[in-house]
Amino acid sequence: MKMSSPTLIFKKRPIVYLQGEPLLLWNWQQEQRTLLEILEDKKVRIFSECRSGFCGACRTKIRSGSVRYVTEPLAALAADECLPCCCVPNEDLDLELSSDGANMPPVYQHSYG
Repeated sequence: MKMSSPTLIFKKRPIVYLQGEPLLLWNWQQEQRTLLEILEDKKVRIFSECRSGFCGACRTKIRSGSVRYVTEPLAALAADECLPCCCVPNEDLDLELSSDGANMPPVYQHSYG
């Protein structure tokens, strides 16, 4: 009887975007922190109050992608909204947040000439 070797499954790390602009490559070690904490570290302007999914103050529109909740939110949400205070990206995630003032990664432009 031939035994098969175990199959390794690698999950791509999600990229978080702000209105289509890449903000960061999500590091799985960041999972101990919420999306809100990481956004605040990157100086993204987002209003928040409770940090436990109760008040809904940080409600953010999702342009594409999905999140996974580490604490189930109690605030009512539309299908295209998330509460960054209690979630992490589940896949590439594009949020309807402004990048103005945010600590965005450098954009490399090639000069041909």
